[in-house]
Amino acid sequence: MVAPTVVAPPLVVIEPERGWSPLRLRDVWRSRDLLYFIAWRDIKVRYTQAILGAGWAVIQPLLLVAVFSVVLGRLAKIPSEGVPYIVFAFAGLVPWTFFSNGVAVASESLVSSSNLVSKVYFPRLVIPIGSLLAWLPDLAIASLMLLILMLAHGLIPAWTTVLLPLLGGFALLAAVGVSLWLSALNVYYRDVRYAVPFFLQIGLFATPIVYPPTLVPPALQPLLGVDPMSGVVEGFRWSVIGTTPNWSIVAISGAVTVILLGSGLYYFRRMERTFADVV
Repeated sequence: MVAPTVVAPPLVVIEPERGWSPLRLRDVWRSRDLLYFIAWRDIKVRYTQAILGAGWAVIQPLLLVAVFSVVLGRLAKIPSEGVPYIVFAFAGLVPWTFFSNGVAVASESLVSSSNLVSKVYFPRLVIPIGSLLAWLPDLAIASLMLLILMLAHGLIPAWTTVLLPLLGGFALLAAVGVSLWLSALNVYYRDVRYAVPFFLQIGLFATPIVYPPTLVPPALQPLLGVDPMSGVVEGFRWSVIGTTPNWSIVAISGAVTVILLGSGLYYFRRMERTFADVV
């Protein structure tokens, strides 16, 4: 009697392709459940056993702006475009705190999720993006606190306040562009994790957060736009306080964000095919 022939199932190897096709934003959308899971996981981990919980979304920038108000507002007499300095600085710190916290976590997201990256196939793009989405509730809470702070100082928010969600989206795009670069680089060069906090501290003062762009010589003001968050900070102040933004800074900053996002997606795609082997 002849033994039956066993036919092995075909071997399917899944790996990123070349070119732009592996970005497959449709696949990212199909993996939205995983995206939400990563974001919710990060939120729970961040506030587990924290007595103040989500209150830290407000406390962190408030403590920082209190220090700046004393040192820069009262002692250094930094101008604040006709509004109380604490409101002026807090309006800049709200989007910056979201950006800096998000980038700091997202830059290490691939390494911290190494078990998931090395064992399961899914669009790796969802990991840094999910880590950034986890900071959106903090941004919303801090934005609400900004409005309360304005009312406490007798200021009525401008009608353009309704554009805050749109500006929050721009802050998210800037954070995604930077995080794609840093998270991919961090897989291969772990020095990135030490460099990121340092450059974020520099960015706090390189971005016109605690001072108006008018303090910078006019010839050098366009250079502020090289920072993708400069335009967002200017937009936040314009939408809430009603200050006149420097549109050249906003335009340059927007262009830099687009370049960072496009190049970040391309670089992430190029390096993604070996993440599982290295991480």
